[in-house]
Amino acid sequence: MLQVTMAGGFYDRTRSLIDGSVRPEGLSLTYVELPIEEVFWRLLRYGEFDVAECSLAYHMIARARGIGHDYVAIPLFPSRCFRHGFVFVNRNSGIRKPEDLAGKIMGVPEYAMTAALWLRGLFEHDYGVPPGAMRWRVGGIEEPNRADRMEITVDADVEILPIPPGKSLVGMLAAGEIDAMMGPRVPSVFRQGHPDIVRLFPNYPADERAWYERTRIVPIMHTVVIRRALYEREPWIAMSLFKAFRESSRRALERMRDVNALPYSLPWYLPALEETIAVFGEDFWPEGLDANWPSVAMLMQYAREQGLIDRLFTPEELFAPSTLTEFKI
Repeated sequence: MLQVTMAGGFYDRTRSLIDGSVRPEGLSLTYVELPIEEVFWRLLRYGEFDVAECSLAYHMIARARGIGHDYVAIPLFPSRCFRHGFVFVNRNSGIRKPEDLAGKIMGVPEYAMTAALWLRGLFEHDYGVPPGAMRWRVGGIEEPNRADRMEITVDADVEILPIPPGKSLVGMLAAGEIDAMMGPRVPSVFRQGHPDIVRLFPNYPADERAWYERTRIVPIMHTVVIRRALYEREPWIAMSLFKAFRESSRRALERMRDVNALPYSLPWYLPALEETIAVFGEDFWPEGLDANWPSVAMLMQYAREQGLIDRLFTPEELFAPSTLTEFKI
């Protein structure tokens, strides 16, 4: 049996893969559970894993630029997230609405990260604030001296500078040295109740729902990739992994519906689940390309507009072709 190592986060939808109750056909899968930032760092810098969860934006960028990331994706999307609630401002900056971001200093962990790519597209298309209208500062959210996973250049009319050594984005936001910040995590200064740090979208659930109802898109953050050399040598493993992930996700949705005892430690879990089903339908975390291509295509369009890729890809260029269709009986 082929031995394969995969790195990724721990989620309800990957739980059955991690505990071994779902096993990919023909594979002995070792799932290495790591913080997702560590997975991306070790994957994109050093190519350490046979299979890994991967930033969808960085996968597109690497594919476009042919740099240091020789992997092929499977149409699995372990992370999807609306990002309106992940933009924070210093109330002394004068920012009260998205249009006020023009001319301001925006902090971000990495300019090309998927969350930031989605948010820049949102600001440009919905509020008329293109990336070049802001001044960008990149660095660690909580820790100083963070380095990019992949060296990337963009158009000269976008100002992107590293924050000073020894400083973090949360510290600079609290001190008023940057006006706002965005990223994949809620910053500690907000969680700790800093009086000057507020969300740009205070009613973000309603804003996110309105955006979804207009676009019918859930923003995809991550995909799953296989080392290309392994895929070319053993092409069958792509569908084996796809089927196993899909089954693990199906079991997660099944567990969520068993509310005899709440499966998650959230007192109002049931109304949240019922609202989710009302908005998105029973299969609210679909795998495969058909249901997810509109989200992939929108992210790809944003990446092209922002100078991160120079052309649009076909599905077959981003994903293993054998996973794009299935046999029928």
